[in-house]
Amino acid sequence: MVSKYNKYLWTVVVVLIIAATWYGVSEGGVDDPTRKHFGFFSLVPALVTLLICFITRNVILALFVGVALGGLITMQYNIINAYLIPSLGSESYAKILLVYLWALGGLIGMWNKNGGALYFANYVAQNFIKSRRSAKLFTWIMGVIFHQGGTISTVLTGTTVKPVADEEKVSHEELSYIVDSTASPIAALIPFNAWPAYIGGLVLLPEIAAIIPDTETAIGYIFKAIPYNFYSIFAITFTLLFSLDLMPFVGKKMRKAINRAQEEGKLDADDAQPMLAKELNTTNVPEYYKPGMIDFLLPISVLLGFSIISWPLAGSPMIFEAFGLSVITGMVTSRIRGMQLNDVFDAVLDGIKGVTLGAIILGFAVTLGMVSRSLGTSHYIIDVTAGVLENVPFILPAILMVLCMFISFSIGSSFGTYAVMYPLALPLAFALSPDPFYFTLNFAAILGGAIFGDQCSPISDTTILSAMACGADLMDHVLTQLPMALGAAGISAALYTILSYVALM
Repeated sequence: MVSKYNKYLWTVVVVLIIAATWYGVSEGGVDDPTRKHFGFFSLVPALVTLLICFITRNVILALFVGVALGGLITMQYNIINAYLIPSLGSESYAKILLVYLWALGGLIGMWNKNGGALYFANYVAQNFIKSRRSAKLFTWIMGVIFHQGGTISTVLTGTTVKPVADEEKVSHEELSYIVDSTASPIAALIPFNAWPAYIGGLVLLPEIAAIIPDTETAIGYIFKAIPYNFYSIFAITFTLLFSLDLMPFVGKKMRKAINRAQEEGKLDADDAQPMLAKELNTTNVPEYYKPGMIDFLLPISVLLGFSIISWPLAGSPMIFEAFGLSVITGMVTSRIRGMQLNDVFDAVLDGIKGVTLGAIILGFAVTLGMVSRSLGTSHYIIDVTAGVLENVPFILPAILMVLCMFISFSIGSSFGTYAVMYPLALPLAFALSPDPFYFTLNFAAILGGAIFGDQCSPISDTTILSAMACGADLMDHVLTQLPMALGAAGISAALYTILSYVALM
């Protein structure tokens, strides 16, 4: 039975759909190339998507409706040609298919068939892991070690620790929270990855040349801002406390998941729809094959080793090649150790089929991101808030953080949020006060705020991949981690306001 609360939300959704249709017809779509945004209706697709996610927990339905709404507002009624084909045929989605789905699915499928992951889990459990707590701490440590970047970290950490955590009855909500919260936050605090080069290119602006005159200074500012990236610091700290069972507040839904796993041994809720197919959650080793540690460690070692070795040679980790080599390594290793050739290929194909749901969700998420860009969602949010910021400069860092949280939660991307916010917000901060400390606080607030949405949004690739790698229900993952993430954000906003007030007095 639909609750009264959900009925109200559905009413809001229906009204927004009708209003968007009317607005698109009255405004004439996207014919004006100088148009920056569509006013409030720039927000409607993202807003409706999020509402439907929370009402129905059906992410595919929510994303499809969001994309369709974008077509109504812009009068691009053929959303297949206007949005789906350009998005699904893009280089970014090709990389998602190649690495996070085909390679990830193939690797999980191989471990399912050769028993390597379970063998590793049993070995670690017998020699190092003695409890649920130590399994969660092991997950946290792996998340810190695998800090190449948000999405990469979730896949590496999730696939490594899931067998161990499952053995110790760590619920998938707990596991996906730790994996997700030690991905983008760690990548920002240990930025030996692509982040400095990307953000450095965004902040080379003539308006702030007095404080960031060149690329070297721009990249240096990312490292300078690390101590003031409060959201990432608190997110990592909260996750560590959670891993040690010392977190005082975890939220009602997470507490329920913990109790369910401890008392009933259930890793998922009864009504959960895990992102990983059920057949990939249990091993399917042929009777003639004997699993060994090498089945797990060799592919993982190739994955990590090639990423690290290629970094200085290519200027950045060759992640895509590393994933491909790791799958091939797993296949060759199993074949050499006696697995029949048909079983090897069946393992890879079964693994790919097992993550098909993730492929569909990520495809729609990429498409909705394109819709948000065409509507100017980020520009609208900034335009409606800029006037307030000029009057009370000491709240600017906290407001920028909240804006970045909202934008990144709406579009599911920290990098997309940076691309809009840094060029617009940093000149404003410098105009309000040239104080270097105040400028650094604003720089760090944007950095951390965008990570919140990247970590928590149900349409973020990091969130989706965390749930997929850990075998969790996507909306269960989102709802259980939100209370702790919001707590970290609230404390961060308060600190920014206090320090800014002191700096400007």
